[in-house]
Amino acid sequence: MPTVSVLSLKGGVGKTSVTLGLAGAARAIGVPCVVVDLDPQGNATTALDPAEVRFTANDVLSADRAVPVGDAVTASGWGDTVRVLASEPVLEGHNHPADGAPARHRLRSALAGLRDADLVLLDCPPSLAELTSSALAASDVALVVAEPTAFALTGAQQALAAVDAVRRGHNLRLRPAGIVVNRFRAGAAEHRYRLDELIAAYRDLVLDPVVPERSAITRAQGACLPVQRWPSPGAREVSRVFAGYLDLLLTGVRSNAGPFAKGAAR
Repeated sequence: MPTVSVLSLKGGVGKTSVTLGLAGAARAIGVPCVVVDLDPQGNATTALDPAEVRFTANDVLSADRAVPVGDAVTASGWGDTVRVLASEPVLEGHNHPADGAPARHRLRSALAGLRDADLVLLDCPPSLAELTSSALAASDVALVVAEPTAFALTGAQQALAAVDAVRRGHNLRLRPAGIVVNRFRAGAAEHRYRLDELIAAYRDLVLDPVVPERSAITRAQGACLPVQRWPSPGAREVSRVFAGYLDLLLTGVRSNAGPFAKGAAR
């Protein structure tokens, strides 16, 4: 059961869109998937449109009366193969836990109780605080999401440094799966420059192809549908990208391969 953290240094780069794109790709090929929404904003939960939420990630991570993850995971509106561990705003309190480091392993212990899933996607908060560290401590691999802007290189450096710190301190199996460059516009000189900058620094980790900026992504999310079901050429284009990423993740984790992006088409 590959467990993947999807993270970014800041909000607004499309981290949740990448998580949902991967979940939709898993659904399209019948791979049972659980999305764990650790972002207190709960955007992934909203887009996955669960009919009923009895418990959330906050309940699962509670130190006093933790709810078993099997009781908290619920069916999404995307069909039987995509389930969700929902978020809520009070989850933010776990970014600054009173009991410190022991809380970092609470999520890993909880996820060990998951059943009937071939893929777990952890949608991390847009920061490198404790919830993200807990997700990394529970994961096999980490996928860093960046936009091709002036802060892309710095953000990727800091995110990868956080991945390495958690690997050395808490989770020796953790590896970076790659850097997803999201919302790329091929006609924008600034975007091409920043992509080249990332490739020069992290050639083996920058996933190819990049995710192009397409309105189909946000429109599908607004309709609570996977982008793979949105009827447009842009949706079909990004669906192919996410299918390639999913294959890379599943193949890389299961084979315990080296740097993931060497398997991409660069």
